[in-house]
Amino acid sequence: MTTPAFETLLNAARQTHADTPALQAFVAFPDDLTPQTVTPHDIPARKLMVEETAWPDTALHPLAQAYINAASDAHWRETYKDTDIGADFMDRFACYALIGPQAPWTSQTMFGFVVYMPAGLWYPWHHHPAEELYFVLAGEGEFLKHCEPSETLRAGQASYHASGQSHALRTHDHPIMAYVLWRNHFDTPPVWSKGRL
Repeated sequence: MTTPAFETLLNAARQTHADTPALQAFVAFPDDLTPQTVTPHDIPARKLMVEETAWPDTALHPLAQAYINAASDAHWRETYKDTDIGADFMDRFACYALIGPQAPWTSQTMFGFVVYMPAGLWYPWHHHPAEELYFVLAGEGEFLKHCEPSETLRAGQASYHASGQSHALRTHDHPIMAYVLWRNHFDTPPVWSKGRL
């Protein structure tokens, strides 16, 4: 059963796709959405995202605001809980899905979720079989891809990660919130890229 906040979030995501050629080129917005029950699960970083005030943007993207408004209903992910990433990362990295596992909807064609990082956080090199697109909704971050120059992206810009391509993300003076899409190979979670670089 979905909540009003999730319905608003879904509509904001659908509209963002309609308005954004980079998202449309990556994957069509799903027409096979199946609702599923979400068991809320909280993490410390949810509060950081909801209470963040250091955005450099004058106004938040409607999808960013919708993700914030639905935060208390979400099942926040802990993808790296049993790794050696450390408590600082786990306490400050936030992610939950709109479409995908533990999300209000599932699809066979796309996963869609939000990633939030406060200023001064390093998301280490990692990889996964799924192709991925980060679309920055607010703030900015330095995107790193194996064998490519790093680039700092801001609201409205996107970074594509090919299947198996190691990539990383660093925030400096500002936080970042991004809408992240996966296509293909949904069953394999990300893993650290140690020994591959």
